[in-house]
Amino acid sequence: MYKNIETVLSHMTKFAPFEDSAGASHFPIYNTGTFDLKKQKGEKIYDYTRSDNPTREVLENLFAHVEGGKGCVCTHTGIASVALLFETVLKANSHILVEADCYGGTFRLLKVFKEKYDITVHFANFLDFEKLEDILKNNPIDLVLCESPTNPGLKIIDLEKVAKIVHKYESLFAVDNSLATFISQKPLELGADFSLFSTTKYVSGHGAVVAGAIVAKTQELAEQIHYYANAHGRSQNPMDVYLISLGVPTLKVRMIEHQNSSLEIAKFLEEQSYITKVTHPGLKTHPQYELAKKQMKYIPGVFCADFSSLELAEKFIQNTKIFGEKCSFGSPDSRVEIPAKISHASFSKEELEAIGIAEGTVRFSIGLENVEDLIEDIKQAVI
Repeated sequence: MYKNIETVLSHMTKFAPFEDSAGASHFPIYNTGTFDLKKQKGEKIYDYTRSDNPTREVLENLFAHVEGGKGCVCTHTGIASVALLFETVLKANSHILVEADCYGGTFRLLKVFKEKYDITVHFANFLDFEKLEDILKNNPIDLVLCESPTNPGLKIIDLEKVAKIVHKYESLFAVDNSLATFISQKPLELGADFSLFSTTKYVSGHGAVVAGAIVAKTQELAEQIHYYANAHGRSQNPMDVYLISLGVPTLKVRMIEHQNSSLEIAKFLEEQSYITKVTHPGLKTHPQYELAKKQMKYIPGVFCADFSSLELAEKFIQNTKIFGEKCSFGSPDSRVEIPAKISHASFSKEELEAIGIAEGTVRFSIGLENVEDLIEDIKQAVI
């Protein structure tokens, strides 16, 4: 197999379960619910698309390879990959330890599992290793979950350090790799047992589909996620797999552009009197700047800026002409949102303050437009 990831991503058909007789550059879309068992001649037998599908298998094989895992399941949404993780690992009365600065959808899902299955959820700041270890030492933690960078707080978690602490207490460690993606960061190589990510975002890159993926480090865990994906119907449909595959080969070049443009805009905002704080892992003012450089190859194009007031933040968003007020990130179009109102509306004011999100915090997702146009849009929006 090819050595460098850019080459791998440009030749996805190498990961097909069998060779296409026509030599198609994109593996065919097997948009079918069922397969005729009598007509199959290969080693792998397909019966029902919920269980296995050749088109989906290409993407799953690719993701497992680039993440360094033994198996992958592509799910119908990003949050479905988190749900599948919980369904695989947790049981009634389980304990889970989660980074307090987590995706709003994950927070909401944890609430559901807590209420329906009596799951005990522990939240902690994963920069505080002493507190982290204290929770693990005094509770029967089955699963530890974090994002890095976190969303929307943009903390950089030392994944290698956390993995060592977690495994000391024989718990499983999962990392949501949606912001960094596998082009930049490899959680399994840093010690995680699962790497999951929303392919809705940077991986597909076009904002045309919602989808997710979860990769397991060991064969045993890979078999478990596949079993529960089939049992719970979490698998992704072939047409969405195709849409994801169109964006995968350009991931590196897009991430470089997202990184460079977002850093230029973050530096511009730092100099503005109406901004009280800018949080971008690529800025030297970021508390984990050195760790970010060490742990990630590229910095994603998402960052936060604190406006001096909620009123000014809302005025800015309403006045922008290029930036859309949209949730999610990683698309070609730039977008802004107030986390307290949209992506993290399920958090209380106190919970938001605990992870460093103020009323006037605006989350930026910088797209692929000309950076000068974006800066001019910001200037006119705050006049």
